[in-house]
Amino acid sequence: MTRQLLGRRDVLLAGVGLAGFAAVPAVATTGQTPVHVRKDPDCGCCTAWIEILEADGFPVTVELLPPDELFQFKLAQGIPETMVSCHTAEAGGYLIEGHVPPADLRRLLAEKPDALGLAVPGMPWGSPGMGPEAEREAYDVFLIARDGGTSVFASYPAA
Repeated sequence: MTRQLLGRRDVLLAGVGLAGFAAVPAVATTGQTPVHVRKDPDCGCCTAWIEILEADGFPVTVELLPPDELFQFKLAQGIPETMVSCHTAEAGGYLIEGHVPPADLRRLLAEKPDALGLAVPGMPWGSPGMGPEAEREAYDVFLIARDGGTSVFASYPAA
């Protein structure tokens, strides 16, 4: 019976493999769907919304686009012009337009309706990333159907 000793290289490779394997459950247990955000490089409220999503546990990637290119992307994806806001995200096969609260994004991902996504048109004061919630104006979160039609998904009264 021959006994083979492990060399330094073998130990190093095994350690790297175990470290990578150990990281997988940590990512998988967050349970959050990754969110990819397209935004204007100069938009601070978009950055604030991204920070809110990250604080809520969503892993976020960001793509910076010039305003005209971003607007054309929105329209090409089927977002009705009346639903347009400042940034557009993608999560779980859905489009998320504007300052959609993380709870509504989680609900969308859990319910999985046959739809294009959610939108908070414009930039309502007090929506996530747009100032203090304690001072918010009333706003609706709309479900965008694949044909471009919309219906109210959630409503937030004025504070």
